[in-house]
Amino acid sequence: MPLGLGRRKKPPPLVENEEATGGHGGAAGGGGDPPGGVLEAGGAGGASPPPPGLPPALRPRLVFHTQLAHGSPTGRVEGFSNVRELYGKIGAAFGIPAAEVMFCTLNTHKVDMEKLLGGQIGLEDFIFAHTKGQRKEVPVFKSEEALGLTITDNGAGYAFIKRIREGSVIARLPLVAVGDGLEAIDGRSLAGARHYEVAKMLKELPRGRTFVLQLTEPRRAFDMIAPRGGGGRGGAGGGTQLGTGRGTLRLRARGPPTLEEQPSAFEERAVAKVDDLLESYMGIRDSELAATMVELGRDARDPDALAQALDSQLGDFAFPDEFVFDVWGAIGDAKVGRC
Repeated sequence: MPLGLGRRKKPPPLVENEEATGGHGGAAGGGGDPPGGVLEAGGAGGASPPPPGLPPALRPRLVFHTQLAHGSPTGRVEGFSNVRELYGKIGAAFGIPAAEVMFCTLNTHKVDMEKLLGGQIGLEDFIFAHTKGQRKEVPVFKSEEALGLTITDNGAGYAFIKRIREGSVIARLPLVAVGDGLEAIDGRSLAGARHYEVAKMLKELPRGRTFVLQLTEPRRAFDMIAPRGGGGRGGAGGGTQLGTGRGTLRLRARGPPTLEEQPSAFEERAVAKVDDLLESYMGIRDSELAATMVELGRDARDPDALAQALDSQLGDFAFPDEFVFDVWGAIGDAKVGRC
């Protein structure tokens, strides 16, 4: 039976996220009072989520500490259920428009794409918000079909560069850097576009012509400071170690967020494999999209069953048949522990 992809078009039930996204939200380890996320009214960081029917007033109140990545006092944010709302809370905490927030990293002020905030936040994670800085225009001659970009988005309608492949067309342009926001292509605004839409637009540009990328780089202030020694995670405030909580706050596009344990070894392997496939086939990385696909494919008996599940839930992506075969194989490999 042929794989049926792209027939039904339903909005993808994705977390408002990275890739956005990108990096894993939680970190292993634990112990002590969390400096990043404070479970103030409902037990310790690894607590089970409250029953779905529990009134909002009785749900645990999670408070996270945050700073602007280029430097600011420490603020506190709480009461958000998705990334878009989180940006609003950060904007309110620092008196800036929410649209100024490009993306957030966990436990480091640096533009570190391995620490991107996606759909999960460890209960002890410290949130650093990267805001818009200098704008720039860069002419790009498309001498090859692939530009060498991996695109992600912040879950609130803003796409940016997550990775630049060494030796690629973009790598030869010193003005383009990881973390740069993608504002427009030849004057065509990218406001509100998801990462896969931007990747598709760049891929469809004809080879052998020059186009202009309008970019915004994140504000920087601390990049000349040497990293702390000892191998610990960076953060604000002395030698406090951040990001050690086992529990995570899972943000969802619809409905309230939930408290969850760290993902299993199978889930981590499978999500990493599928995320790699997304980059290979589509030029994007999105750990939350990968996690959704793993969840849909966990019990798929064959590629056709996976194709039907993806078509039903994620039809807007119109994944190619060979990609679905590879995803099914990657999930199967992860189940039996093959890397």
